[in-house]
Amino acid sequence: MSIAIRVAVPADLPALFAYLGEQLAENGRDGAPLFQAMERTDAGVPPAMRERFASGMATLPGQPLWRQVWIALDELGTIAGHVDLRGRTEPAARHRTLLGMGVRHDARRAGVGTQLVQTALAWARSTGFDWVDLEVLSQNQQARALYARTGFRVTGEVADLYRIGGVQIGAVQMSFRLA
Repeated sequence: MSIAIRVAVPADLPALFAYLGEQLAENGRDGAPLFQAMERTDAGVPPAMRERFASGMATLPGQPLWRQVWIALDELGTIAGHVDLRGRTEPAARHRTLLGMGVRHDARRAGVGTQLVQTALAWARSTGFDWVDLEVLSQNQQARALYARTGFRVTGEVADLYRIGGVQIGAVQMSFRLA
């Protein structure tokens, strides 16, 4: 699959929210692993999540609650995946950033996720961060394997962190040292 990765801009938000809404509708559907710590929903992106993306993208890196988003576009110009880095809320942890990402179901296992992670890591390194952290749901083996292949190391695991649909779900913390 041929893709182009670029920084998302405010004009991309409607398409990004449509893509994210599709992702949330697939979360845990038909035996697929949960990738978001929330119930599957067909209601689209919750207003609070929309606000976090919009306000974070309008905030400069280094400022509280900033967010940098990249989108992967397929040959038709449709979003095939995204990755975002965001600032940590603790002032003493400003040398670290948090990563979140997703890839459209029909674009998985085509290298899109790897390219997105590498894009985010390169930007974080060039911006002066020392660490990139993430949290992945314990049972999401494909995502965990992607992060391990791209150099992330497990730094901790919390069993039964979430209760989603009455099921106990753990979370794995992973980090990538840039410095």
